[in-house]
Amino acid sequence: MQPEPCPCGSALPFDSCCKPLLAAQRHAVTAEQLMRSRYTAYVMRNAAYLNTTWHPDTRPASLDLDSEPSPRWSGLKLLHTTAGLAGDSEGTVEFVARYKLNGRAHRIHEVSRFVREHGRWFYLAGDLIQ
Repeated sequence: MQPEPCPCGSALPFDSCCKPLLAAQRHAVTAEQLMRSRYTAYVMRNAAYLNTTWHPDTRPASLDLDSEPSPRWSGLKLLHTTAGLAGDSEGTVEFVARYKLNGRAHRIHEVSRFVREHGRWFYLAGDLIQ
């Protein structure tokens, strides 16, 4: 039986890619790894993980992933990463995330900013690209 691929598009099995992060068994080592795991959290509607990995200074008061109709995520493509490695304190990841809502295709093109504090990466904010 073939292992379940990770929704983040890394080509790794979910069990060895994003699952340990979402289960709080380990933390993301890079900003890219955190970006991928956050995308997977959106796919799986895991608001707790998204809140935990969102920087407290920019985290929204609430995050409702249970609204209907909900997006059906269909893919993540990373376009560019700046810094964000294990020894860095900040980094950016440019990505395109695709989804369907009410049968119509949509995409989010964003440059996300990440910071590393006390050895952990956090999503800080993002700038949408039109």
